[in-house]
Amino acid sequence: MTDAWVRWHDKYDVPGSSLSVRLDLVAAHVARAVDARPAGPVRLVSACAGQGRDVVRALREHPRRGDVTGRLVELDPVNAADARDRIAAAGLSGLEVLEADAGATAAYAGAVPAGVILMCGVFGNVTDEDIRATVHALPEFAEPGARVIWTRHRGAPDVTPRIRGWFAEAGFREVAFDAPEPFSVGVGVHELAAPPRPLTADRRLFTFVTG
Repeated sequence: MTDAWVRWHDKYDVPGSSLSVRLDLVAAHVARAVDARPAGPVRLVSACAGQGRDVVRALREHPRRGDVTGRLVELDPVNAADARDRIAAAGLSGLEVLEADAGATAAYAGAVPAGVILMCGVFGNVTDEDIRATVHALPEFAEPGARVIWTRHRGAPDVTPRIRGWFAEAGFREVAFDAPEPFSVGVGVHELAAPPRPLTADRRLFTFVTG
């Protein structure tokens, strides 16, 4: 499994590929989400963070990079090590990488509530039931007005309209949804409009079923 998850990231380096397009979109939305936070510290969490390329690209030259602290959660040890190297090379000393199961709320203890939340590379690998349950749990991860950036392919059956509806059910308003053609990439951004809730300890949010 490690080799497959590591090789998957190679597609980010192919100009014009669907993953390179997705990376550009996600990084831009992360930067905007940091811009949108009030002055002062900004806390970030990323589930299934992989090699952390989206966060590092967004923050490497961001004017508020010094405000950002947070946790990237990644189970694969090779990808986690790669993320640590990228973070160190970019001088993002406020970020840590936790090698842990991102589907369990225990991985986020002490790192939430956050103002910027990434759920990228998650919703395409879990059941629809787990997607809905995770979306409904996200107010437990969030500060008031927090933004969630998420991805999901739009291949048949396209679940992204349902995901966007689940975010509305959970108390989020849609900020953006990118569906760049000719790719099947979908990138959503939702902002919490409802009151946040405390994190439920020792809860399973999702389990990967593909990959």
